[in-house]
Amino acid sequence: MRFRHIALAAGMVGVFCLPAHADARDISRDPLPANDGWASDGEGTTGGSAADAAHVHTVTDRAGLVRALDGGSATPKIIKVAGTIDANTDDDGDHLDCADYATGGYTLKKYLAAYDPRTWGPAKPSGAQEEARQASAARQAERVTLTVGSNTTIVGLKGAVLKGANLQVKNASNVIIRNLDLRDAYDCFPVWQPNTGGLGDWKTAYDTIWLTGSHHVWVDHVTLSDKGHPDEREPTLFGRNYLRHDGLLDITNGSDLVTVSWSRFVGHDKAMLIGNGDAVTGDRGKLRVTLHHNQFESIVQRAPRVRFGQVHVYNNRYVVPEDAHDYRYSIGVSTESAIHARNNAFTTPGHVEVADLVKSWNGTALHDEGTLFNGFPVELLPIHNAYNSGSERDLTADVGWTPTLHTKIDSAEAADREVARGAGAGRIP
Repeated sequence: MRFRHIALAAGMVGVFCLPAHADARDISRDPLPANDGWASDGEGTTGGSAADAAHVHTVTDRAGLVRALDGGSATPKIIKVAGTIDANTDDDGDHLDCADYATGGYTLKKYLAAYDPRTWGPAKPSGAQEEARQASAARQAERVTLTVGSNTTIVGLKGAVLKGANLQVKNASNVIIRNLDLRDAYDCFPVWQPNTGGLGDWKTAYDTIWLTGSHHVWVDHVTLSDKGHPDEREPTLFGRNYLRHDGLLDITNGSDLVTVSWSRFVGHDKAMLIGNGDAVTGDRGKLRVTLHHNQFESIVQRAPRVRFGQVHVYNNRYVVPEDAHDYRYSIGVSTESAIHARNNAFTTPGHVEVADLVKSWNGTALHDEGTLFNGFPVELLPIHNAYNSGSERDLTADVGWTPTLHTKIDSAEAADREVARGAGAGRIP
């Protein structure tokens, strides 16, 4: 038998309301505190705190946000998001749906008929409907992909929401994203990817936040979700879930020196990928990431999955609901990863066991200490090795490094309480 369970505040109104004292200061000028994770390395992360008055913008719609981002320029800038901004809008601010983007004769019905594996086989889709899908996808990407340049701070004002956007921090440095509810980076045109095994899968295009080739980035007190179009409502097509969302926050392509703190990842399949491929050897020595005081709630997998990086995972709260029968794992140990996990708390239903929390693909090591599982202290490493040895190699505890850049590390019990109260948009003290 596998191992089983071992031995809001009074002044707030609604989840996005800031405590009254928070309105008295301007968080848009805040730098990352000293020693607060990998993004504090070297000169630290200050974002757009040096922006002059001409480059401090309050934006209320997509057009204003695009102007403020300035094509991803490196000019120091502060962007304050007010109200709800929908990235799926035209230049006049009118909402665009999937039918508005479709072109070249694309329809999902025709696409399914063209590439049904029973008739099309395992070859990559090609021809008229795939070309039409690509053209339609390009029209949506032009609207929803928003590029964030160096020396930029983006903060949400009280109750701010950015929906439908693929926020890309691309080949940039010194970026801060805080206090913002980001939701529903919804792909209208997923692509079918067959494989020789006969199953295949649907591939989507947009992460809610994507860090690619960037360094010194601080993501803090954000809420990331699929709210609006949860994938659980999507049909099964070709025997596979027709997913509409990619990652909530992916950190890839040599990105480095990143701190993700006090944020909520909610209701999603693949939450966070650090390192995008086993063969991307250029990621060696990079992908240094700190994750602390975050809540992973109703997340199926990748919280995070790591390749190559030295990743410090401490004081995070994991909540798996009773109805989460599709849960796969939380911490993914992949090629040359070096995860140092400390004082994290897991709350799960009875069908999720300690041995389910860690999954390994070509990984060799995991440092774990102070883990709390449904209120009981557990050791993830020996349990993983004992109950997954038939399908995965044993992991050692030597990850080759010890974190030095971190703030106070609380007990898992204390972190569980504090993260429940304080993580997410609208909760900066």
